[in-house]
Amino acid sequence: MNKRIFSVIALLAMFVTFLGMPQVSRADDKTPEGELRVGMEAGYAPFNWTQKDDRNGAVPIQGDRAYAGGYDVEIAKRVADQMNRKLVIVKTEWDGLLPALQSGKIDAVIAGMSPTAERRKEVDFSDNYYESQLVIITRKDSKYATATSLADFSGAKITGQLSTFHYDVIDQIPDVQKQQAMDNFPAMRVALESGTIDGYVGERPEGVTVEAVNPDLKMIEFAPADGFQSNPEDVQVSVGMRKGDPLMAEVNQILAGIPLDERTQIMDQAIKDQPASEESASSDSNENALVRIIKQNGMMFLRGTGMTLLLAIFGTTVGTGIGLLIGVFRSLPEAKSGIKRGLQKGFGWLLNIYIEVFRGTPMIVQSAVIYYGIAMAFGIDLNRTAAALFIVSINTGAYMSEIVRGGIYAVEKGQFEAAQAIGMTHGQMMRKVILPQVLRNILPATGNELVINIKDTSVLSIISVSELFFQGKSAAGTNYMFFQTYFIICVIYFVLTFTATRLLRLVEKKMDGPSAYVRLEESDVAIEADK
Repeated sequence: MNKRIFSVIALLAMFVTFLGMPQVSRADDKTPEGELRVGMEAGYAPFNWTQKDDRNGAVPIQGDRAYAGGYDVEIAKRVADQMNRKLVIVKTEWDGLLPALQSGKIDAVIAGMSPTAERRKEVDFSDNYYESQLVIITRKDSKYATATSLADFSGAKITGQLSTFHYDVIDQIPDVQKQQAMDNFPAMRVALESGTIDGYVGERPEGVTVEAVNPDLKMIEFAPADGFQSNPEDVQVSVGMRKGDPLMAEVNQILAGIPLDERTQIMDQAIKDQPASEESASSDSNENALVRIIKQNGMMFLRGTGMTLLLAIFGTTVGTGIGLLIGVFRSLPEAKSGIKRGLQKGFGWLLNIYIEVFRGTPMIVQSAVIYYGIAMAFGIDLNRTAAALFIVSINTGAYMSEIVRGGIYAVEKGQFEAAQAIGMTHGQMMRKVILPQVLRNILPATGNELVINIKDTSVLSIISVSELFFQGKSAAGTNYMFFQTYFIICVIYFVLTFTATRLLRLVEKKMDGPSAYVRLEESDVAIEADK
């Protein structure tokens, strides 16, 4: 009987795992013929940004209903046209650009990236297609607003973007209070507006854009002798491609055919065309900023909310199923046969490893390892959404297995003994006696996991899943209204978690049958009083 139960559990486990498994294909075969897949943040105006339509020549973003525009997009369009390929924009987090390129998920990085010596160790870079200068963005009302040299920022709290040379050059400021690097420019702008930092290092197009859309911020430019000292390649922007890519020579030839005055014209036009500039020029001063953000990005937020709910509900459901299967397996009596006992213990050890690994590591790390690591190690391309479903499911399964174990132990031991005494098999006992009680016991904890998953799906932005936080960050990077945008996202998250909690409490109440139990308890109290 134990063998049959074990077989059923293994079959169910395989089925549940199959439901959560992402669709895969060979990385070498995933690029359709005639396409050029370009990775960018689509949130670093004026180099690249996200908008809701195709005005000003914007290009559709793969897997999204939004469009990407900006200087990088215009350069990418020229490269793709000259190569007779269709341009495909793959919206990718900054930290994920190089892993996405190395793993073959994109063909090129055109995202305002400088060809630093460290990056050249990992990928090849083309000739530069833009050259800028470093500036510091600060608040107009701060004491640093009149600075003319780096020395004037002595004692200031300054930061820069993570994994960029912008952060490294901060050390050139005398007595600077170097702050922790931040993931993206929207985060730095929020920190600056809130007073957490005194300034951040960026490039001149970023500074021009900030000044145009936010009158409270100011760009500080320096004379060559008074500013940052850097290598020429540090202020250049190039196309990143995989090591030894044969298309590099063709890309360089195309870039060489774009004269300097045309590049300047493209950048000037990008600064004018970016959504934040257009909105500042055309917006009604009497219109509430929150209302304007919702009007402009409502559908983007709605799609992000739908993706968040899909990931949270699917992940919690499948994870609970995995937890129940593991819990049932762990409750199996020890097999009498030596071989069966050995297999049972071996499988138990594998389950313990799975639980400890996924409970002991952050989901953001698991996401990067599974999504990018598998592609780099085995050449397997995981569908982004399916990979996210898989990651949330197996992460939740590890936690739910321990919750189910506690739920099984919460059932009175006498019920196990009574079921065995009347001749029930282990399977019958679990199905008809134990698991119904376990499901009720773990319902509050399961609801808590659902709430956690609704919030924790935000870490999946590392693999560029278009969930709510990722969409909100893109909107903030485009409209420069950071507090208002994140406030809206915060409210949406609260509504989701509050609604989920209330619905689960209704389910708990339904399962409890409170009125019947209350009458029984009152009757017991009356009997005790008579005694």
